[in-house]
Amino acid sequence: MTDQTATAPPAASAQGGTEVAGRVADVLLLFAGGPEHLGVSAISRELGISKAVVYRILQSLVSREVLETGAAGYRLGPAAVALGVSALRGFNVRDAAAPALRRLRDETAETTTLSGLVGDERVYLDQFESPREVKMTVEVGRRFPLHAGSSGRVILAFLPADRRESLLTRPLSALTDRTVTDAAALRARLTETVRDGVAVSFGERQVDAGSVAAPLFGPDGEVHGSISVCGPRHRFTPEAVDRYGTLVRDAAEEITRTWTTRR
Repeated sequence: MTDQTATAPPAASAQGGTEVAGRVADVLLLFAGGPEHLGVSAISRELGISKAVVYRILQSLVSREVLETGAAGYRLGPAAVALGVSALRGFNVRDAAAPALRRLRDETAETTTLSGLVGDERVYLDQFESPREVKMTVEVGRRFPLHAGSSGRVILAFLPADRRESLLTRPLSALTDRTVTDAAALRARLTETVRDGVAVSFGERQVDAGSVAAPLFGPDGEVHGSISVCGPRHRFTPEAVDRYGTLVRDAAEEITRTWTTRR
């Protein structure tokens, strides 16, 4: 009798600890796939847990710099970014993509990039910088919305229709004055992207930048990322864009084959 009574509290404690850990994970996943800033009320509604519990979780994460807080609400902090970059280093598509991206960089003399689909956004996973003095570089590990720029738009174009439409019903923020924020206009661009197999952007994510991107597909046949050639907009002439489109499509197909074989 005594032994049974002694073992009961640890079991209950373990169950409670698992529940708390699950709630913390759920909160973090909201930040990974949702808006940049979230508040206590929004998280409480989304997860169906009390504001008091949400607040305690958020404060614990803030104290460890996994989250940080400001006037707009809570957002991912430096510790979360560090964890994300560490995880990206082990993302095996980087190894599969490296040879093709390096060769693509050499063929175009422009920066080449690899992006992955993370939640409802994309993240730069790797880049091979242009050898030119004037060039474009990207911030590895930074998140961007799918509707802005060629790397995101080519992922958005090849998502399953229901998921794509769900994203298009949300507010589309403008990163530059060239970002397409009208859903109907964006749908037309996505149709062109599917037809051509590539997306082209002129200043839609970053002012005065040009880029051409192609999708990467996983063994499940779904889009999981993209690659791009990017550089100063004035170098992306119609002739260059046509040439880069062919090179990027070929490189993406090669990476997809290599990646799906290694997985």
